[in-house]
Amino acid sequence: MRYRTLGSTGVQVSSLCLGAMMFGKWGNPDHDDSVGIIRTALDAGVNIIDTADVYGDGESEVIVGKAIAGRRDEVVLATKVSSPMGPGPGRRGASRRWITQACEESLRRLGTDHIDLYQVHRPDPATDVDETLGALSDLVRAGKIRYAGSSTFAPSAIVQAQWTAERRGRERFVCEQPPYSLLARGVEAEVLPTCETYRMGVLAWSPLAGGWLSGRWRRDAAGPSSHRTRTMPFRTTLSHYDLDVPGNQAKLDAATELARTAEEAGLTLIQLALAFVTTHPAVTAAVIGPRTAAHLRDHLSAADIVLDPAVLDRVDRIVAPGTDLNPEDTGYHAAVLADPARRRRAAAR
Repeated sequence: MRYRTLGSTGVQVSSLCLGAMMFGKWGNPDHDDSVGIIRTALDAGVNIIDTADVYGDGESEVIVGKAIAGRRDEVVLATKVSSPMGPGPGRRGASRRWITQACEESLRRLGTDHIDLYQVHRPDPATDVDETLGALSDLVRAGKIRYAGSSTFAPSAIVQAQWTAERRGRERFVCEQPPYSLLARGVEAEVLPTCETYRMGVLAWSPLAGGWLSGRWRRDAAGPSSHRTRTMPFRTTLSHYDLDVPGNQAKLDAATELARTAEEAGLTLIQLALAFVTTHPAVTAAVIGPRTAAHLRDHLSAADIVLDPAVLDRVDRIVAPGTDLNPEDTGYHAAVLADPARRRRAAAR
């Protein structure tokens, strides 16, 4: 297992980060089995675990807490806040009120007295970023969290947060967690260079493109259903997988060609996909999301693979750098585009 420094923090983390989204009712409901998978990953040298309060409505955090009991000092523990944790308006977002309450609830579920990396899961357009950073700074001073990070922020939002932290004396985001894979390369254009500019760590989520790069999706075997579309309530749209969507047809073609490329290089497609993501100089770790022990073994097999430049050149010909084949895979849609009133000048009276 290779280790890298998380941005400018000095913290050493494994190049594969264990994502815990699939532990609990969204994936593997067997707590004992999930705990075993997590401990196997730790035994293999993985030392960073990423979860979120919203995963399984808190169940993922409970499972992670069970798994790291007695091994807390071995783990760089990351979780997230801001996604809805209930039907009411007060249990979501990035306000001081909710961040403070949500952190206490995550600490309780995780069975620990501190979180190493506390990330804002998505931008909250209703909350001033200074309020968010102020709350996170207070949690750092209180010893509840060690560092703060962001997830799926646009480059302008990353810059705004860095400027605000500098000018208001706040703790800054030390890490960004964007979607990045062979099929979703849009972050290469601005997000990853921006992270490099500010010496931020990068934990790349969905390096297997939500299962598209598992090896099951290709032209000669198209159309397997995704476990995620059946179990994850916030993925109510099938636009990531619907083969009537042109972008998904493009993904299918690319996945087929990438599988051939992997085979010719003596690799599995999973190995190619994970090694590709961790090859980018801005990326600290790829977030793997196994649901079973077999999935974990497949993912761990990519830990030490270094890709030949000729293979990377062929990848660039299949999916051009900076390209998202399906725009739905970017993970976040700006609120300003969803509200027509914010895009249309009111008629003069």
